[in-house]
Amino acid sequence: MEAYQEAWKRWMDSSAVSEEEKEQLRAMEHDDALMRERFSAYLSFGTAGLRGIMSPGTNAMNVHTVRHATQGLAAFILGQDTDGTLAGRGVVIACDSRNHSTEFAQAAACVLAGNGIRVYLFDALRPTPELSFAVRELHCIAGINITASHNPAAYNGYKAYWEDGAQLAPEQADAVSACIAATDLFNGIRAVSYDAAVADKKIELLGQDFDERYMAAVISQQVNPQTVLQAADSLCVVYTPLHGAGCRITPEVLRRIGVKKLYTVPEQMKPDGNFPTAPNPNPEFPAVFEPGLRLADEVGADLIIANDPDADRTGAMIRGKDGKYTILTGNQIGALLVDYIICDLEERNAVPPHPYVVKSIVSSELVTRICEAHHVKIHNVLTGFKYIGEVIKNYEKQGYGDFIFGYEESYGFLKGTYCRDKDAVVASMLLTEMAAYYKLRHIDLRDALDRLYERYGCFREATDSITMEGLDGSAKMARLMDSLRAAPPASLGGEKIREIRDYQLRTVRELDTGKQTDTGLPPSNVLYFTTTTGNVIVLRPSGTEPKLKIYYLLRGESWEGIDRTLSACRADIQALVKQ
Repeated sequence: MEAYQEAWKRWMDSSAVSEEEKEQLRAMEHDDALMRERFSAYLSFGTAGLRGIMSPGTNAMNVHTVRHATQGLAAFILGQDTDGTLAGRGVVIACDSRNHSTEFAQAAACVLAGNGIRVYLFDALRPTPELSFAVRELHCIAGINITASHNPAAYNGYKAYWEDGAQLAPEQADAVSACIAATDLFNGIRAVSYDAAVADKKIELLGQDFDERYMAAVISQQVNPQTVLQAADSLCVVYTPLHGAGCRITPEVLRRIGVKKLYTVPEQMKPDGNFPTAPNPNPEFPAVFEPGLRLADEVGADLIIANDPDADRTGAMIRGKDGKYTILTGNQIGALLVDYIICDLEERNAVPPHPYVVKSIVSSELVTRICEAHHVKIHNVLTGFKYIGEVIKNYEKQGYGDFIFGYEESYGFLKGTYCRDKDAVVASMLLTEMAAYYKLRHIDLRDALDRLYERYGCFREATDSITMEGLDGSAKMARLMDSLRAAPPASLGGEKIREIRDYQLRTVRELDTGKQTDTGLPPSNVLYFTTTTGNVIVLRPSGTEPKLKIYYLLRGESWEGIDRTLSACRADIQALVKQ
C-alpha cells in the first residue's frame, strides 16, 4: 500500500474525523488521482501561512489541518516564552466570510486555549487589516486570520501574524513549519471545548466596541478631513464588498468622513462564501464590477470601489467625461494616491520632515518618478506586505522618517502605521477623498491619471501567470527558475538585457561591465531583468499557488510603442518557458 493510501486509511479509521468527512473520503476510494492529491503531502506552511481547497486530507484546508497548524504555532510561541509572559499576551483570531471560516477560527482558538495561551476571538467576520491592527492594539504576541483572500469559493487559508502586526518572516515561518512537522495531526493536538473556554474566559470575544478603535485609526489617516465635506453635495460613490468582510465597516467609515451620496451594491452586500455574483472575487477582474456598474449608471457615480472578501485589497472604476467607466490597475491606483497625497500636503505646507514611500519591486516605476520629482524617498522591497512593514519598523526603531504610503501592484495599499498589512478600508477612504479633491477642481480621475502620464511619460504594467499543473507543479517551477538562472536570456522584446538581479543569490550583475553588487534584500526566488531602455521583466513563483508570475514594467514615448514591446516580451517569455 502506498503512503498516501495509508494516510487515507488512517483518516477513515480515526474517531476524530466526522461522518460527513468520511463520506467525502469514501468518494476518493475509487479515484486514485484525487486520493494521491489530497494525501501525498501536507499543505506547505510558508510566510503566507496555508492556502488550499477545502476538503478532507492532509493537503487540504479542513478543521484537522487548521488544528495541526495552530498546535505548531502554539509550540513555536511557547518555545520562545522564556519568562512566561508570551502566553499571557495572547493571540488574536479573525476570519472572513468563506465557508467554514468561523468553524476554523473557533478550532484554532480551542487549540491555543488548550495550550494555555490567551485568546482574543472576533465574534464575527472582520477585515484582515483589523486583525493586524488588533495584534498591535492588544499587544498580542501573534495573530491568526482564516481567509483565502480573493481565491474562488472552494479555497480557504490560514495567515499567521507576529507581534508587530505583520505576517511571519521567512525564518519564523520555517520554525513554525518545523513545529507542525514534529506534531502528529490527530494525537499531537491539545485542545479544549469552545463553550467551556469562552465561559472560563480563556477565549475572550471581541465585538463592535473594538471596531470603534479600528475605525478611529483608519479615519485618522485622512489627508485633509475638509476635502470630502466640501465635495459631499456632488460626490457620488458606489461600494461593494464582494460578499465579504468589508460589508459593514467600509461603508461606515465613508459615511463618517462625510460622504452623503453613498450607494452600496445590494446583491453583493450580504456575506456569502459561495460568492454567487463573483465566482472569482478579485477586484482586479472587471466582471466583479458588473452589478456595481449597473447601479453606478443609474446614480451617476464618480467612483466605484470594490473590496475583496477579506477587505485587504481594493479595486476601483472611474467615470470619465464621456460617462463611461474605466477599471484602474493596482499600479494606477498606487500612482494616483501617491501623487495626490504628496501634492495635497505640499499645497498646505504640511509635508513632514522626512517623508518616504515603500513599494514592491514588481510595482510601477511611475511611483519612483513621482517620488523623485517631489524629493520623497522611495524604498523597493520584495513582494509581500510584511516587507513594507519591515521598512516601517526599521524607521521606527531609528526614531526617524515619516511613512507616507505603501503599496503593491496586486491592489494592496496602506497609509499609516496602525497596522502592518494592506488595508482596503483605508484605501477606500483615500480613493474617495482623492475623487473629492479632483472634483473640487473640476477634474475627473481619468484626467488626473492622464496628467501623470503627460508629466512623467507613458508607463504600462502587465502581469501574466503560467500554472504548473500536477503534484510536481512546484518542482517544475523550480526547474524553470534554475534553468533561467543558469542560462539567462541575452535579450527580451528585442532589447538587450543590461542588468540581471537574482534575488535568490542576492546579486545585481551589469552585463556590459561584469560589475556585481548586493541586492540589499533578503533571499527570494525572483529573477529581475532590465533592458537597455529601462524596461523590466520579472519572474517570480507564486507563494500561494503553483503558478509562475511574470511582471512587465514598461515605459516609452507612446502607447503604441509600449504595446509592441509588451507583445514581443510576452512572445519571448513563452518561448523560454516552452524550452
